[in-house]
Amino acid sequence: MFITYEDTLRYLYDNLPMFQRIGPAALKNDLSNTIALCDALGNPHTKFKSIHVAGTNGKGSTSHMLASILQSAGYKTGLYTSPHLKSFTERIRVNGVEVTKSFVIDFVNRIRPLTETIHPSFFEVTVAMAFDFFVLEKVEIAVIEVGLGGRLDSTNVIVPELSLITNIGWDHKELLGDTLVKIAGEKAGIIKRGIPVVVSERQAEVEDVFIAKSATLEAPIHFASDIYHVDQRNVRGSVVFNVFRRNQIILKDLELPLQGFYQSKNIPGVLQAVELLRQSNWRISDAQLQLGLLQVISQTGLKGRWQVLSVNPTKVCDTAHNSEGIKEVVRQIKAQAYDSLHMVIGMVKDKDISAILQLLPQNANYYFCQANIPRAMEAGLLAREAAAHGLRGKVIRDVNEAVKEAEHNASKNDLIFIGGSTFVVAEIDNL
Repeated sequence: MFITYEDTLRYLYDNLPMFQRIGPAALKNDLSNTIALCDALGNPHTKFKSIHVAGTNGKGSTSHMLASILQSAGYKTGLYTSPHLKSFTERIRVNGVEVTKSFVIDFVNRIRPLTETIHPSFFEVTVAMAFDFFVLEKVEIAVIEVGLGGRLDSTNVIVPELSLITNIGWDHKELLGDTLVKIAGEKAGIIKRGIPVVVSERQAEVEDVFIAKSATLEAPIHFASDIYHVDQRNVRGSVVFNVFRRNQIILKDLELPLQGFYQSKNIPGVLQAVELLRQSNWRISDAQLQLGLLQVISQTGLKGRWQVLSVNPTKVCDTAHNSEGIKEVVRQIKAQAYDSLHMVIGMVKDKDISAILQLLPQNANYYFCQANIPRAMEAGLLAREAAAHGLRGKVIRDVNEAVKEAEHNASKNDLIFIGGSTFVVAEIDNL
């Protein structure tokens, strides 16, 4: 029996396969373990309302915005996301408050006999933990973010109020498929019979996948980008958004704490989801919606999305880690005013990094590092791969030592960017 939180976490990390650390070897190609865990717990996922969020990019930001809006509307709101950046308890929140360490200890002790029989993954256990905690806390609704894919993801045992799919891009090709259509098919696996589905962005390459799947399951489908449009611009160093519904402005000069340009792709899906919730008698006023957007960071603790860490020089981090996400980050970097650019970059070794490297700016000073996980690409190898794309710099293995070197070399008018991998961002001191 575990007594301390530290021993409990050690058991979870050391005994349960964890995708974030070891990659595809941690995954199981069916939902049987999750179903067994939920059965043993009395099927907690059937005892609260939920919203299910999948997608290649934007699902984390979208989930946090929805949770913040629901919380602002007065609903006791659960939020399950992954991976965590600093603390395991970040994954499970109720009204923005992280799951207690005492609950984590108790849950693992209760479920341990079953885990040692069926050998679930780390993610399967944490999904079941979240469901159990949401029931204990009597949440009225929970926003559940898919971990990977959708169809076979452990979260896909829920039957939500609505499903939401953000944009589709190239990520985890070895697991989800080598075409965007195949990847979209995996994401479409969260669509349930008769349950409305919101697709944040209509993409010509994959829209037919969602249309066909929703038709088969008689699930009403809504392409949010057909109804909502978002413009963004820089005002005195901050990004402000103008939001239009059918070409009529509904939110003017919205200064979100989430400052990434790419939020313009996520906001339509969030607003369309709120519109559907209202039609199902969830009471959310316009003022509560705007308050939820404006307080998304303070109410949910979201980190690492174009997060400004300091100024003079400006130091920014972002968890974007695939070609579509990096493309948006580079677009935002180009819109910044700075003298010189410093890029602290690390990546994982099970991705096609060439597609990412060719997007990165060549007129920058690079500091190649690696996160302290087995999946991390060795910093020297990353530097050699980057050199083939005209990107040159120093190899400094430790993330924070690389950041310190960039700070040492930067003038007050320079820009330092830290990213390339969620796990690089996670290791930043004082994030």
